Amino acid sequence: MEVFIQIALLFAAGEIANLDEWRRAEMFTNLSDLRHVTSKQFTTFDPVTRSKTKNVLPGGPAVTLAESGKPGMITRMWLTFPGWFWRHWDTASVNEPSTLKKLILRIYWDGEASPSVEAPIGDFFGNGHCEFQHYTSRYLGMSSGGFYSYFPMPYEKVRIEVQNLHDSIPVDVFFNANYEEYDELPANAGRFHCLFRTGRLGAEDPLRMADIRGRGHYVGCSLSMQGEPLNYLSYLEAPEYIYIDTEDREKPTIVGTGLEDYFNGGWYFRDGDFHGDLHGVPVKDTLRSMISMYRFHERDAIAFQESFSLAFVNPWAGSHLKPYWFASTAYWYQDRAAALPDRLPVDKLMSMYRIRDTDHQSIP
Repeated sequence: MEVFIQIALLFAAGEIANLDEWRRAEMFTNLSDLRHVTSKQFTTFDPVTRSKTKNVLPGGPAVTLAESGKPGMITRMWLTFPGWFWRHWDTASVNEPSTLKKLILRIYWDGEASPSVEAPIGDFFGNGHCEFQHYTSRYLGMSSGGFYSYFPMPYEKVRIEVQNLHDSIPVDVFFNANYEEYDELPANAGRFHCLFRTGRLGAEDPLRMADIRGRGHYVGCSLSMQGEPLNYLSYLEAPEYIYIDTEDREKPTIVGTGLEDYFNGGWYFRDGDFHGDLHGVPVKDTLRSMISMYRFHERDAIAFQESFSLAFVNPWAGSHLKPYWFASTAYWYQDRAAALPDRLPVDKLMSMYRIRDTDHQSIP
């Protein structure tokens, strides 16, 4: 099997957890070396009709963007759509940033009936605040109007779909995904998963990011938070509690010192928003009590054989804390395509945010 295929699949399986090792491999040290693989691209462009997009009607059924019954691996995924800021230069169109929360991405691996990836577009690509914020990282980003992913995604079969849960705004989706097609995958090729969660938490409630059953490794998350009062960020005091292959919630396997510490920041991200390869803060707005963060794990990917659980728990007394809202996406690879521990909370998607440049405020 070609070097590129071997290395990418080893990364997805957890055998190579550091992209520095990946870059030192032959595919990066000598780009002129030819590879004997079948390179293809899923796309919404129709060369017959010359239409570039798939129309996704409000409140309508899911629309398939890509599908294949042959083994392969997605190496890059990109999409964009109007509706959150404009519509094909139509100044009379109605647009809402809530489409970033109401356009849902789902990915099904290996013919499974349940998706292994299910999240609003904005949240999947790293910002759950119903607004586009340009940032670039190694694996995910919002790049000058587009949304991209470089997570390697092996599969035996694949189906990618989107559904528009908005009640009135149609969405035209532009989509491309580069992939390689193989005769067969090695048995240890991990399947990519993404779990979305959202809700309102009381002062002392744990923020539960993921509760996973099976064998695999956790590779990161994005987390958007907003306090109900203005000028409030004390929810960032909560350190991570990680439980690996244990049901004993009194003895975490890994525990940290604070939520912003987990995301490689300090002092409530004192210098504001930034974006790096493996961690960043695309949004920090202290006035609106709002922040979005991401962190990806490579060499520090967290392996588990039976189960994995991650929660952020604030050690402060409830009398010093205020309620807040959160929206999160957790990313991991598993040894097989698995149904997510819970499905999309459709009734809570818009229960959270003050939205920039609008009068919308749905916090009760």
